[in-house]
Amino acid sequence: MANVTVRNLPDAVHRALRVRAATHGRSTEAEIRNILEEAARPTQRIRLGSLLVSIAREAGGITEAEAAHFDQLRDKNAAEPMRIE
Repeated sequence: MANVTVRNLPDAVHRALRVRAATHGRSTEAEIRNILEEAARPTQRIRLGSLLVSIAREAGGITEAEAAHFDQLRDKNAAEPMRIE
């Protein structure tokens, strides 16, 4: 796992984080991890593929059968990260 250091955090912000952590029953560090997780990966985020399918359905351009067919054709393997050499 990665480590992050936050420099020059105002005392008032640190106090607020400690209070927030205490109200949630976690350590300050765990609270900060939770805040970062929610900010970076919100649960209600829109996924591009789902958005495109919904747009196509609204436009009348794709049926349920066609959507199922495309889902079968879709490569479900995780993409390899890009390498820069």
